[in-house]
Amino acid sequence: MNGIPFITVEGPIGVGKTSLAKAISEHYHYHLLKEIVDENPFLGKFYTNIEEWSFQTEMFFLCNRYKQLEDIEQDFLKLDKPVVADYHVYKNLIFAKRTLKEKQYDKYLKIYDILTSDMPKPNLIIYLNASLDTLLTRISMRGRDIEKSIEPSYLRQLSEDYETAMSQWEQDYPSIPIIRLNGDDLDFVQQENDLNYIFKVLDQSLQKGVISK
Repeated sequence: MNGIPFITVEGPIGVGKTSLAKAISEHYHYHLLKEIVDENPFLGKFYTNIEEWSFQTEMFFLCNRYKQLEDIEQDFLKLDKPVVADYHVYKNLIFAKRTLKEKQYDKYLKIYDILTSDMPKPNLIIYLNASLDTLLTRISMRGRDIEKSIEPSYLRQLSEDYETAMSQWEQDYPSIPIIRLNGDDLDFVQQENDLNYIFKVLDQSLQKGVISK
């Protein structure tokens, strides 16, 4: 790792990305970048009819994440201010590849490549995964109306897609370390010891990178 910390937390829906990113932000005094979710006007329709609303949903996310990362680069990273985000823009391809039709995906990929060609890349990724039962439990506990219609089969496939994508990312960008954490074993929201364990692991990665915390 080189330069100022830019950490992203990734994983499937319900695994606890935002909760962990918030905790890291507070502990290390990093700026918190949160993805825009509830503001997406197509998301509720997407969960009830994926085929009909997938392109609109993914384009909204892509354009908003592009703008967010553009602002983060100008207002924080270029000023040597550390950032932790609860998403990586690479996730757009995970969702788009699963839900878009072939011709739609081809068009989407061209736009994605143009927008992300000069976007800042994280220098550390925290990847959270968990079993389907754990994801469903946590989604139910947080009680978002927009997520009530998520099919377990979609969530299971999404988890598998994340595993594939993270392995591919490791091959494509070997210089960017990925910390893998099992959400079945770690309840960092309710258990302080679990959260402290994650901080310890993160400390070790930051120190190896010879960058300030």
